[in-house]
Amino acid sequence: MKNAFHFPLSTFYLLSSFLFLLVSCAPKGPATLTIMTHDSFAISEDVVTAFETANNVDVVFLQSGDAGAMLNKAILAKDAPLADVMFGVDNTFLSRALEADIFDAYQSPALSEVPAEFVLDSTFHALPVDYGDVCINYDKKYFAENNVAVPGSFEDLAKPEYKGLLVVENPATSSPGLAFMLATRAYFGEGFLDYWQSLKDNGVAVADGWETAYYTDFSASSGQGPQPMVVSYASSPAAEVFFASEPLTESPTASIVASGMCFRQIEFVGTLRVKNGGNRDLAEKFIDFMLSKQFQEDMPLNMFVYPVNQTAQLPEVFVQHAQVAEQPANLSYDEIAANRDAWIEAWAEMMK
Repeated sequence: MKNAFHFPLSTFYLLSSFLFLLVSCAPKGPATLTIMTHDSFAISEDVVTAFETANNVDVVFLQSGDAGAMLNKAILAKDAPLADVMFGVDNTFLSRALEADIFDAYQSPALSEVPAEFVLDSTFHALPVDYGDVCINYDKKYFAENNVAVPGSFEDLAKPEYKGLLVVENPATSSPGLAFMLATRAYFGEGFLDYWQSLKDNGVAVADGWETAYYTDFSASSGQGPQPMVVSYASSPAAEVFFASEPLTESPTASIVASGMCFRQIEFVGTLRVKNGGNRDLAEKFIDFMLSKQFQEDMPLNMFVYPVNQTAQLPEVFVQHAQVAEQPANLSYDEIAANRDAWIEAWAEMMK
């Protein structure tokens, strides 16, 4: 063919090299970082977007049930992790996560802003992110109208004047229920089941989960529930004000934060072990981000927990209406790990 166009071989190689450079230098699409969480996790979209933009990454949240169910899934998938990061294991399950060896160690520089009391894992496989106190909440109106004093101790709750006034959650099926049972174990020691027998004799009600206890049984929330006391969180009074349909200057509820009557839950995050490192660098950056002032200040009004970063500012509704227990119950996570299942089983047998 006389009119065919032929490139010299040297020109062909030059064009090939140029095309290779164009492809290799083209901006890569964002990586994907998967964060495994419990179902109660929430954070503002603009906060997540800020991390994604700064790191050229798409963050995907994999909600995996409550904290116990999430941990079970992570352990079962240990050899082929479902995510890069897992958030939401608390101190009632921490030892189980550490024993299962599902996390890589990472000592985030952001821990410099976190008080030592929250850093329960000295190997830095699980890093603290937030905390909250599980306490009894009460309906202010009920106690005022009935001229009944608010109980000031565990022992008070077993007195006749409080018969049938308390609803708790089942520790086998509820995180706050377990926390409250652990508070009684810390307070009464081996006699905690005798105490629960006295509560049972005094008409304590038991719900399977927090939502039923708070929104159906608790009188201050539904306005019709039979119990004016419920096991909930010390931040719940702030939530009542924040979510009120009409502005409130005072919460209709308050928490009983007497010495030993609250259990402090601390939630942790860690990078899941992935063969060949996976997204290890991005995973560590996300943990740093979770401990940053921006993320920590966004948590309270999304999950109604307290930030562990001591430089984070609390929203005004927390300052005015939430409470913190000065002397929460004290049980080591090792002791909880060694006895949790046996304590729950014994509690369930006694409460039949």
